[in-house]
Amino acid sequence: MPSAPRPSATRPFAGFEFLIAWRYLRAKRAEGGVSVMTWISFLGIMLAVMALIATLAVRSGFRHEFVGTILGANAHASVIPMARENAAGQVRRVLPDYEAVAERLRTVPGVTHAFPIIRNQVMAAGEGANAGVEVIGISAADLAQVPLVADPEVAQGDLSRFEEGIALGSGVARSLNVGVGDRIRLISPDGARTAFGTSPRISAYEVVYIFQVGRYDIDRVRAYLPFGEAQTYFNRDGVADEVEIIVETPEEVDAMVLPLTRAARADAIIWTWRDSSGSFLRALQMEDNVMFIILSILVLIATMNIVSGLIMLVKNKSRDIGILRTVGLSEGSILRVFFICGASVGVAGTLAGVALGVAFAIWIDPIFGFVNWMAGGGVWDPSVRFLSTLPARLEWGDVLSAVALSLGLSFTITFIPARRAARMNPVEALRYE
Repeated sequence: MPSAPRPSATRPFAGFEFLIAWRYLRAKRAEGGVSVMTWISFLGIMLAVMALIATLAVRSGFRHEFVGTILGANAHASVIPMARENAAGQVRRVLPDYEAVAERLRTVPGVTHAFPIIRNQVMAAGEGANAGVEVIGISAADLAQVPLVADPEVAQGDLSRFEEGIALGSGVARSLNVGVGDRIRLISPDGARTAFGTSPRISAYEVVYIFQVGRYDIDRVRAYLPFGEAQTYFNRDGVADEVEIIVETPEEVDAMVLPLTRAARADAIIWTWRDSSGSFLRALQMEDNVMFIILSILVLIATMNIVSGLIMLVKNKSRDIGILRTVGLSEGSILRVFFICGASVGVAGTLAGVALGVAFAIWIDPIFGFVNWMAGGGVWDPSVRFLSTLPARLEWGDVLSAVALSLGLSFTITFIPARRAARMNPVEALRYE
């Protein structure tokens, strides 16, 4: 006798499974639903994802601004000579053939500019105030190639008059109480050599240009002097302290160290921007990793609300589960119904969190201004953080990582109570009904 045909298997995530899940989600507590827990789960995931995206945006902004000010106000690599002894028996670090070295470096593929500089630290005196400054001797044409000095956040004076005086960082100008048109004195202990010893060298210069690049440790200490004047002032006649190099792709400067060393043909080393700022970059990377882990835990805690809500829903709907199993729904269908319930909360909370996080990153300036106003000002100290403003940079890779983390945790967590509902015995579920 032929057996009865078996009913065809239901395709996964059929329309009726979404319909049942939607009815459960929107059911009131009096009807056996858990709408309050649903809203709590939704809000928790939304706020956690928002916090994660906002933190990642600020983190990316910090790194972008930090690296941008380094590359915009400094050379990407430098040729630093090894110590050598001159005819007078003095040990000095200078490049006597700096023009030839710079010319050879310009022929290296990927190098856009190479120029000699003089670098030294002196005491500067202004209007009743003193400050230690780092003086860099550079030609006017080469200074125009330094982006954040030629086109800074804030500028006063005329850079075209650079050969007539000195250019100061905004922090140096404030420390010395000077402005454009005032005169400052540079005092160097390594001055003129006489029969009675070395006397300090004191020279006065007019302030012709004041710049603010937006990084505290640059604005606070840096001053630029014409190259020829710096050679005379620092006793560097005919020599340079370094040759600085600008490259097309600063992020790949490490791969250019060997070609640059060969082109220099001097008893010198190549010092890149990664060498000078490596500790800061490693600290930022470490902070990034720790913050991501901490905020991932926050997202995990938020998704745990889905578990508690689904467990309550399964308990309240045990009779419905028994009836659905009795009329022919498979374990897989029951699992998918409750999986859809939990996953829907996770998806909705994630999307809302992404919207709020993106909005926070876009409008961070007015938001931070309001927070600063509420706190009475002084929330941001550039002397500690090196940047003059709170940066935020929205990168879609960060947004996608936040979405993937939230959805991954939501789907994984949801599977546990959904599996419990699917394995419920319909006879036990209906025994006391």
